[in-house]
Amino acid sequence: MSTQFEAVSEAAGVEAVRGRIRREGVLARPLRQVFALMARHPHSLQELVRVCRAPRRTVEELIGLAGEDVESGPEGYRLAERALPLYQERVLLAENTGGTEEIEQLLEGFVSTGPAPTAALDHVTATPGTALRRATWLRDNYELDEARLLLLGDHDLTSLAGCLLVPGLRVTVVDIDERILAHIDGTAAEHGLAVHTVHADLRFGLPPSLAAGFDLVFTDPPYTPEGVGLFGTRALEAMSSSTSRLLLAYGFSSRSPALGHKVQQELLRLGFVFESIVADLNEYEGAQAIGSTSDLYVCQPTGRARKSAGRQKQTIYTHGPQAVEGTAGEATPELLEGIGTVTGTTVRGLRPVGWQRPLRAADDVAVFDLRADPGPWLLRMLLACNAEKVAFLVDNRHPDITSEHAQHALTHVIGAKYTLRFHRSSPDATHAVVVATTNGAEGGIAGYLLHRAHGKIANTWREALIAHSDSQLTKREAAEHVAALVADTADLGLRLIDLPRHRLSALLHSEGV
Repeated sequence: MSTQFEAVSEAAGVEAVRGRIRREGVLARPLRQVFALMARHPHSLQELVRVCRAPRRTVEELIGLAGEDVESGPEGYRLAERALPLYQERVLLAENTGGTEEIEQLLEGFVSTGPAPTAALDHVTATPGTALRRATWLRDNYELDEARLLLLGDHDLTSLAGCLLVPGLRVTVVDIDERILAHIDGTAAEHGLAVHTVHADLRFGLPPSLAAGFDLVFTDPPYTPEGVGLFGTRALEAMSSSTSRLLLAYGFSSRSPALGHKVQQELLRLGFVFESIVADLNEYEGAQAIGSTSDLYVCQPTGRARKSAGRQKQTIYTHGPQAVEGTAGEATPELLEGIGTVTGTTVRGLRPVGWQRPLRAADDVAVFDLRADPGPWLLRMLLACNAEKVAFLVDNRHPDITSEHAQHALTHVIGAKYTLRFHRSSPDATHAVVVATTNGAEGGIAGYLLHRAHGKIANTWREALIAHSDSQLTKREAAEHVAALVADTADLGLRLIDLPRHRLSALLHSEGV
C-alpha cells in the first residue's frame, strides 16, 4: 500500500503540469520547452522566460505546479533526476527528425496534377515549397498532434502538406471550388491522409457544423480589404477558444502601402491583434505585383472579436463578376420581360442568391439572379429551394449548361427532386434561364434527402430509411445502417447542402439510397 501511495505522490507534480499544459491547447509548446530546458541543465528564471518566450508568471506557475520535481540551486532551476523519466514520458515532446525532401516531391506531384487556377476566384498558386514551409512553421510553433486545423480555401494544398508532416493533425478544408475539393479528397484517399472537405461559399456563411470547432484557422484569402474581412470573420466563427489562432497569408506592394494599411485596419476592426508577422514565408507562381511573395500574419482574437463578426460583402475579389469594382447591374424591364416569356409568368424582379436556409414555395415563380455564379451556386440553389417551380438566370457560359454532358451531370445529381429545362441564349445572347419543376412524387430516399438539404445528414438519412423501409425500423437500427453505409463518418455531421459535389452525387446514388 505504501508503494502505491508513493507512486501517486511522485506523479502528482507531473500530472498537475500536464493539466496546465492541456489547458493551453495548441499554444503549449513553450510550456513544454520550459521542462525540456530544465531536463538538460539548470537555468535561471530569466533564461527560461527568454528562451521559451513565455510570460514570467506562467513559468513561475509551472515551477510551482511541479513542486519537488524541480530543484532550485545557485545555478537556477532543474528537473530532479528521479523525476526525469516521468517528464520524458508525459511532458517532453519528441524531437523532430527526418528530412522533408520526400514530402516536397510528393507535394510537387499533388500540385502538378491539381486544377488550374481560376482568375475569378483570385487563385495564384503557391509553390510546393511554400506549402511545406507553412506546415513546418505550424509544427514548430504549435502543438499539432490531435489539433484541429481548418483551412478556409486551399488551392495551395497546405492541408496535404500538414498531414504528411504531422499524421496526427486533424484537418478540414472549406472551399468554393468543387475541383479543388475533389482533388484533395482523391489525393488524401490515395495516400491515407486524414483530410475532410466541406463545400461553402463563405460569403453566405460558414457551415454550422464547423462553428467553434477549431484550434487553428489558416487562410490565403483574396487580397482586398473586403476579402480579408470576410475570411477573418469566418475564422472567428470557427475558432474554438481564446487559445485559437488565425494564420493569414497576405502581401502588398511597397508601391501601395495604403492598401496594406486598409487590410490591416480591417483585421484590427474585427478584433484581432497581430501576434507576429513572419516575413516572406509564402512564394507564388505569379502575383508579381507584390513581388511573388507574401507574409504570414499570426492573429490573436481579443475579447471583443466575436462581437464584431457579421455579414460581409459579396464583392471581395480583384477579378471577374464578383470583383470589388464589379457589378451585374440592375435587371432591365426588357430583361425581366424576356425571362417572363421563358417561364410563362410575370417577373417583377430577381431574387438574390443565398442558401443559408431553406427557400420555401411562393405563389409566383421565383427567379433568382445567378449572373455572377462562379460555378457552384446553381446546384446549391437547387438544393435550397423547395418550390413547385423555380427559375435561375445564369450566364450563357455557365459550366453546368454549356454541353449536353454538363446538363446531364447536373440532372443526375438533382433528378430525384427536380426536372430541369435549359433555355440557352434566352432571354438574350449572354444569358440563359434554367427552370426547375418538382417531380411531384417524393423521389424515394434520394428525393427525401434532397427536399431536406439543410438537415444533418445523419438525421435525415435515418428518417428517410425509416419512411421507406418495408420493415419496422427503429431509429437506432436506421442510424446504425446509415453509419455502415457512409464512406466517411465525418459527413454524418454535415448538412447535405455542405457536401462537395462528388460526394453528394455518390451518396445520392449509393446502395442505401
